[in-house]
Amino acid sequence: MGTVAILVTDDDAPALWDVYEAGLACVVFGIDHFDPWYTMRLCGLNPAAPRARHGWVLSPEHGLEGLHGADTIIVPSVPQAVLDGTEPLSPLLVKELQDAADNGTRIAALCNGAFVLAEAGLLDGRRATAHWSYTDRLARRYPRVEVDDSVLYIEDGTILTSAGAAAGLDLCLHLVRQDFGAHVANQLARKLCVPAHRTGGQAQFVTRHVPDTDDDSIAPALEWAVRHLDRPLTVAEMASRAGMSQRTFFRRLREATGSTPLRWLLAQRIAHAQALLETTSLSVEQVAERCGLGTGTNLRRHFTAHVGVTPTDHRRAYTA
Repeated sequence: MGTVAILVTDDDAPALWDVYEAGLACVVFGIDHFDPWYTMRLCGLNPAAPRARHGWVLSPEHGLEGLHGADTIIVPSVPQAVLDGTEPLSPLLVKELQDAADNGTRIAALCNGAFVLAEAGLLDGRRATAHWSYTDRLARRYPRVEVDDSVLYIEDGTILTSAGAAAGLDLCLHLVRQDFGAHVANQLARKLCVPAHRTGGQAQFVTRHVPDTDDDSIAPALEWAVRHLDRPLTVAEMASRAGMSQRTFFRRLREATGSTPLRWLLAQRIAHAQALLETTSLSVEQVAERCGLGTGTNLRRHFTAHVGVTPTDHRRAYTA
């Protein structure tokens, strides 16, 4: 699936958040989780120049030439001076990113790496996000960017941006899902002990990040629903399983996931359909039945709307 170049942009000692975001990308793309897997390059303006803080060191093996020919470029951070607006981004780096974008390279910014893409003009006229505490600054400084602070990540053509912290991992898994399919992405998520798929449109900040685990938890109801996706499930049925009213269940699910019950349920059905298309020879009609969408026509409509390709094209991409 090609080469992933992870770009270390800070010339000075990296902050711990920078190490965290870069570490996420390195764990996903730099370890051979499956065969085949990605080839990873760690790139920077000053290769082999150690950047240390709190005992952590980032020492890129490649200079900016390591970006050349990469299929994907990950920008996990932004120099603090650029974030503060006291210094511009390196003109050399700007040109490299612009050239890569012109060549159709997929470029993804994690957290406030979005400021790097904005400085290079790659977000002009596009939707983008960043950590919610910096999205106002991003919008003020770059008025040509359509900033959305309510989502986990955004894909606009070949340019992708994510919110902060765990959302960066969600975006990395989204890229794996694009390249290898839902089945492999789900296996990797399980290995990393994280949710298999949080859609980009999910809320960036929610009251509860995971369902409660007390006696009136919604988690058992959601787990039950996932095990019975072939059935015509209703909100009333899931609420009953959770032992609460539909109104309370709606509120608790929205607080826990940022989604409504029906949207959450549809996302699970689509994800199950993706896995079936990639790992079985079931017909489209049979997949529709197994994932609870009833007919092939209904599956094609929802699948195409959510994934961007037809079920048949999706299967072809991962079984060729």
